[in-house]
Amino acid sequence: MNHNPVYLALDLPRLDAAQALAQKVKDHVGGLKLGLEFFLAHGHHGVHEIAKVGLPIFLDLKLHDIPNTVAGAMQAIHVLEPAIVTIHASGGRAMMEDAKAAAGEHTKVVAVTVLTSLDDDDLASVGVKARAEEQALRLAELAHSAGLDGIVCSGHEVGAIKRQWKDGFFVVPGLRPADATLGDQKRAVTPRAARDAGASVLVIGRPISRAEDPAAAARAIEATL
Repeated sequence: MNHNPVYLALDLPRLDAAQALAQKVKDHVGGLKLGLEFFLAHGHHGVHEIAKVGLPIFLDLKLHDIPNTVAGAMQAIHVLEPAIVTIHASGGRAMMEDAKAAAGEHTKVVAVTVLTSLDDDDLASVGVKARAEEQALRLAELAHSAGLDGIVCSGHEVGAIKRQWKDGFFVVPGLRPADATLGDQKRAVTPRAARDAGASVLVIGRPISRAEDPAAAARAIEATL
């Protein structure tokens, strides 16, 4: 049986609620993603507590700063032994190289290409003339050449990027089961479509965390894979 690629986005403001949700779904997800909101609220202590559930931890911190600062931040989270950490590809090659060099031996460093909440118009408004897919491909190529493990991209781009980077590790967020609402995601696909296109990890939040029965929702998603 394949390892479950679903990572639950556990971005709840209260630690006890996050722990309770993680316990409910732990048999039907492959890992737990802790984002900026969780990390700023609960810090190292919160990560240690969630790690007790026994699943790999994905620290979605999206680090983006000068190379020295990002390297220092990577070293500061060594003790947490995250399975995956995110940085921003738009921080540039030197930042990505230093982040990877400073990361723990067993931590995959993946670069965010284009946030799934952005579309072509949003990119144009910040001076990026390329379409979202072109920009994601460009940044994926840069991340690959910088020695990173993989990238974060939408399900729309993962197939094309995988063709360029055959052994890359691809994290796809913004996924919505066929019957779910989109929320603030502008470029969403279903978990199965993303997996079929080459996603290594499927990040799913609200369709599980806000379901009446989170374990049943996670189990239903697992069954589609």
